[in-house]
Amino acid sequence: MSPSLEPDLEMELKTDLEMELETGLKTRIRTLVEQVIREIMPDLYDREIPGDRHLKDLGADSVDRVEIIMTLIERLGVDGGMSGFADLADIDALVGHLAVLAVRR
Repeated sequence: MSPSLEPDLEMELKTDLEMELETGLKTRIRTLVEQVIREIMPDLYDREIPGDRHLKDLGADSVDRVEIIMTLIERLGVDGGMSGFADLADIDALVGHLAVLAVRR
């Protein structure tokens, strides 16, 4: 029988692991988000895409925004209706929302 960890330590290790996995997932999703934005809006190819900006702030019209979100949903293989994306404040929120959908799939 292997010794078990104290409950607090086990919870702390689990939390650290979950945070590390979440951070890695968000980093990969963030990279994909930037790639898709640049594919759909090639004029942003050499520009920084700050996480605290909305797609509108980067010049994306409603068609661009729908295309970006639909492409991300397809490439990540997640299931999420467009309404879940309507109230996201910025690109960081978009990445977070996509990460939640990716974990749920």
